[in-house]
Amino acid sequence: MKTLLSKPRLGSRGRPEESRAAILQAAVREFSREGIAGARTDAIARAARVNKALLYYYFKDKDTLYSAVLDQVFGGLTESIQVALSTDLPPREKLLAYVGAHFDYIAGHPLYPRIVQGEMMRAARGRAPQLERIVKQYFVPLFRKVAAVIEEGQATGEFRSVDPMHFVPSMIAVIVFHFTNAPVLRMIAGIDPFSPERIAARRAAVLDFISAALFRKGENPKGARA
Repeated sequence: MKTLLSKPRLGSRGRPEESRAAILQAAVREFSREGIAGARTDAIARAARVNKALLYYYFKDKDTLYSAVLDQVFGGLTESIQVALSTDLPPREKLLAYVGAHFDYIAGHPLYPRIVQGEMMRAARGRAPQLERIVKQYFVPLFRKVAAVIEEGQATGEFRSVDPMHFVPSMIAVIVFHFTNAPVLRMIAGIDPFSPERIAARRAAVLDFISAALFRKGENPKGARA
């Protein structure tokens, strides 16, 4: 018999924020492993320790849940890097702060790149209804803000002359490569790509590489740690 002091279990509607968060966390793991086609809502509900009916109470179907996962992935990234891109720092420091924030976000969420790769593969097969929304909502604003920093740095003479349309995608590729290719790196070098030491070393290498590619020579980059 319930008392006034008893707490509802996680799988009830009495703790909606916790239940929804648990479902999303389990969905990230399932979608990163199986993709949207292979992911099973019953496996997600089991991992989240909720019943399937409750999962459908929060998310009407698997597509809705997948959409929420994409928003968590890209919304979280946008929120993390927005701080760096909204500062009044000089272009060099702002660019490095952005790179560091982007890298740190992915390092803290190593499953996210797999979900992004899965969505890109769906797009290549012509089956990515979510991608257009993601591009408009997240990619375009990110590109414009980073491109603006690059253009500002070029105007002040701090950056080399580069085309943001080419440089920004290349820069993002350098940031995410370590995480998307971790299994190959493990096989090649026999290392744990996710050890704190490797993550720190890779972070420093990414900052150095991008600095060398963009900053004019003879000036030491500041703010190497975002």
